[in-house]
Amino acid sequence: MGYRRAFTLIELLVVIAIVAILAAILFPVLSQARESARLSVCAQHMRQVGQAFWMYLQDYDERMPDRRDLKRALGYRSWSSWPVSDPRCGWAGIVLEPYTRDWSLWSCPSVAGSVLGEAVQVKQSVDARRVARYWMWRFDRLDDPVSSDNFWGKTPEAAVADLQANPSPFYTRPEGVSDVELMVDPYFPRTIGAVEPALRGRAVHRGGRNRLFLDGHIRWQRDIRTE
Repeated sequence: MGYRRAFTLIELLVVIAIVAILAAILFPVLSQARESARLSVCAQHMRQVGQAFWMYLQDYDERMPDRRDLKRALGYRSWSSWPVSDPRCGWAGIVLEPYTRDWSLWSCPSVAGSVLGEAVQVKQSVDARRVARYWMWRFDRLDDPVSSDNFWGKTPEAAVADLQANPSPFYTRPEGVSDVELMVDPYFPRTIGAVEPALRGRAVHRGGRNRLFLDGHIRWQRDIRTE
């Protein structure tokens, strides 16, 4: 009878150890590559929203939408934790639907299905199919008349002028529409004590967020207050 050599226990353990080491090395790399791809998709979503916003402006005499009624109907909330207003933008998804026709644009792939994506301060459902998970700070209150830092019904030029005339520690003085934020990934700074412990320091993307500006360009902002 011939003799057939088999793996010894030591050899098997060595192979398992090598596989484990390779997995430990490759997993962070693959995870980083996946998040980088999601970050890119998120930026593409924002870019398409920006294009839709400008198409709306062209159709409505260069005036931004004033749908405070729709924002109220979707359930306006002002939280005592963070944020203190309601920057959720389900209303914008409805208003811009004729220009986008794809509700996946209103959720970053990194936030959908996550703890952050289900937070009441982030998720705004229009119905079972239409959900928005981005923030628009310049459409976050229902003041009447419209406050200087909100854009309801204003032209882009008037919105910039209002921000310039009313400086605030919460935003830098803009020189033009390219300095004015329109939409942003949700984030919960760890430095704000009122933030719920489960959300403190959490952001859609690690260490920062994508920002869509009023002229349609996208910019990444690092933020050491988030993980």
